[in-house]
Amino acid sequence: MENRSQWGTRAGFILAAVGSAVGLGNIWRFPSVAYENGGGAFFIPYLFALLTAGIPILIMEFTMGHKYRGSAPLTYRKMHKKSEWIGWWGVLVAFTISTYYSVIIAWAISYSIFSINLSWGEDTESFLFNDYLQNTVDVGQTGSLVPGVFIPLIIVWLLVLGILFRGVKKGIEIANRIFIPTLLVIFLIIVIRAVTLPGAIVGLESFFAPDFSKILSPNVWVAAYGQIFFSLSIAFAIMITYSSYLPKKSDITNNAFITGFGNSSFELLAGIGVFSVLGFMATQSGVAIDDVVAGGVGLAFVVFPKIINEFPAFSELFGFLFFASLVLAGLTSLMSITETYVAGLVDKFKISRTKAVLFGGGLAAVVSFLYASQGGMAFLDAVDYFINQFGVAFVGLIEVILVAWVLRKVGEFKDHANGISDIRLGSWWTISLSIITPLVLGYMMFGLFKQNLLKEFATENGNYEGYADTFILYSGWFVAAAALIIGILISLTKWKKSEKAYADTESKEVN
Repeated sequence: MENRSQWGTRAGFILAAVGSAVGLGNIWRFPSVAYENGGGAFFIPYLFALLTAGIPILIMEFTMGHKYRGSAPLTYRKMHKKSEWIGWWGVLVAFTISTYYSVIIAWAISYSIFSINLSWGEDTESFLFNDYLQNTVDVGQTGSLVPGVFIPLIIVWLLVLGILFRGVKKGIEIANRIFIPTLLVIFLIIVIRAVTLPGAIVGLESFFAPDFSKILSPNVWVAAYGQIFFSLSIAFAIMITYSSYLPKKSDITNNAFITGFGNSSFELLAGIGVFSVLGFMATQSGVAIDDVVAGGVGLAFVVFPKIINEFPAFSELFGFLFFASLVLAGLTSLMSITETYVAGLVDKFKISRTKAVLFGGGLAAVVSFLYASQGGMAFLDAVDYFINQFGVAFVGLIEVILVAWVLRKVGEFKDHANGISDIRLGSWWTISLSIITPLVLGYMMFGLFKQNLLKEFATENGNYEGYADTFILYSGWFVAAAALIIGILISLTKWKKSEKAYADTESKEVN
């Protein structure tokens, strides 16, 4: 008997999936990655990566969730009893990401308010670190809670958990139906204004000018796969969870293509907007584009406020719209991330959704307070780097190896997807999952371990960002390892009897 929550409409699922994929990284990571790796020429390896890794893994995860109709741990358990730990590993990675991702959304809320009167002043870097974050303690120390971060952080969690309390159809789907169109309208306004700024054409020429010599470098191809991998919300339980709420008659393959290209379209739009604004800044300052290009937190909270100060008109409105877009993009992603462990707790321990949201979301909220402290920025930086590099990418590698080579489920999944989809999968999908993706991810992981594990302790400043060995050990390596270890330990606990019976019954229904 089917008693799992379902999306109200196909559009609701697609909006939720796109909302999960479109996050902060689309706006502040993609433009700089593309520019640094060949500009317009980067779109060749980027598109290749999308078609040989991004969309194939999306189809695989949509199929897994739809076929086995469970959270990531339950899905892996149904695939093979001994593979449940991979599902929990992905869930723990998502849990860790949610604890600091929520804090960045809180920053964006604060900055949307600051933009009303441009209260960040002329020295935007000093304002961020000293005035706003009050980052005056040594690395590794927490200091006290920063009210300007803590208060909006509480608002973020109340909003997200309130949406999740309402469930899939009445909560997540309705929220995405509001947030995603609003985000698109706001960002279109930003881009239209940006491309009309003096010097915008300089930025666009720099962004799109192709440097074909760079695409001969393996590092550029790795960067393309990395961008696709980290921007599509694949390999850490989200898409498996979301697709488990699909009706039995769902066009899985078409949904994956829409989600993948929808995410990439937004990234391209973000690149146009960001580089139009950077071109304006370079022109105003009389410097080259190279001197103003930045990514990540520096782009959003240091460079953009500085640019907004120079706007010829309506600078306050533009600032508000930009940070509002960050808030909306962040919220839709945070909802999906949090849903992974809410669904996992419901399936494993047979507790109510309300209790799962309270326990899982409440624990994540409490942990997130660490990053709202005076020393929170260093912790956030280290945890983000290690959990992404040695969590998300590593889970993805293990996932495709398990499905393609250990359990040999590719053919079975292809038949399942083809049976309900308009676009039929062929050898392209099989080769991508079985050969191309494992090779690329394996190469990425080998390079990362070589760079970080073998060299980090060689010199005093060999660690990521030059952090001390002890700090990197407990805030980086330990956190990444803990996601795996705790995931294994949870998988060793027994399923509730009623849930086990339910899982076995569902398994018979879908097979």
